[in-house]
Amino acid sequence: MKEEYKSVETEKKIMELPKEVSSFSSPTSAVSEEETRILTEYNDQRNMFKIINLHEPHRKTLTLKKFFKVKRNQQVVISSVIEKDGTLTTEGKVAAIGRDFVMLTDLQKRIWIPYAVIETANIPFGFPTYSNSHQHHIYDNQLRRKLMLNFGETVTKREALVQQFFEESLRTNLHSWKGTWVEVVTNEQLIFGNILKTTNKELFLKRFNAELSIPLKDVRFVSTFRLFSLCRKMLHIMFSVFHEKLKGGRKDG
Repeated sequence: MKEEYKSVETEKKIMELPKEVSSFSSPTSAVSEEETRILTEYNDQRNMFKIINLHEPHRKTLTLKKFFKVKRNQQVVISSVIEKDGTLTTEGKVAAIGRDFVMLTDLQKRIWIPYAVIETANIPFGFPTYSNSHQHHIYDNQLRRKLMLNFGETVTKREALVQQFFEESLRTNLHSWKGTWVEVVTNEQLIFGNILKTTNKELFLKRFNAELSIPLKDVRFVSTFRLFSLCRKMLHIMFSVFHEKLKGGRKDG
C-alpha cells in the first residue's frame, strides 16, 4: 500500500509541473555542453581504437571511415594503388562516405574510390583543417519537424541526408547514378560507358548498343567526365575502328 501511495503522489507531482519543464528531457551529462561534446568524441575514438586492435581486418576500413567523416566537405588527397598505373593521387572534397568507398568531388567531376585500394589519405598542405559548413547546407527551420514526423520521405529526397543517416555500399551508390557517363579503372583496363545498373556482384555500363559488365570486386576507380571528354573518347574509338578496317582492307588487297 505504501508503494502504491508513493507512485500516486509522484504522478501527481509530475502532472503539476509546468508544461515548459515537463516537455524537455533531462541533460545528457552533468558537465557543460561543450565538454560533453568533446568527451563524446574522445570516447568514440577510444572505442574505435579498441575495436581495431581486437579485430585487425577492420582496422583499415574503420580508420578511413572515421577520417573521412571528420573531413566531410573538406579537401583531402588520396593515394590509391592500381596495378596497371602504379600509385594514383587524387584530390577533392569529401562528398560521401560509404560502407566500402569514399566519393570526392572537384570542379569537374565526381570520383568513387573503394577503401580496399587506398594506400594513404591526408589533407593537402596549406589547407585549413575545418569546414565552412554554411557553404554546403541550406538552413531549413522545418527540417527537424519533417525528420520527426516523416523521416523516410524527408531523408530519401536529399542526398546529403542519405549520407548522414545511412552508410551506402559502392553498389547501391553507383546504382543511384544511373544514366551518368563514367570511366571505370580496373587492374587490367579502363572502360567507359553509361551506368545502366548494378547487381550484387557486377556493374553494368552501356556504350552505344553494347552492354558491358564489370565485376565490382575488380573496380579500382570510378570517375565521371565532361561532355567534351566523352566526345573525344568516342571520336578516338571511331577512328581506331576505321583504322583497323582500313588496315584489314589493305591486307586483303
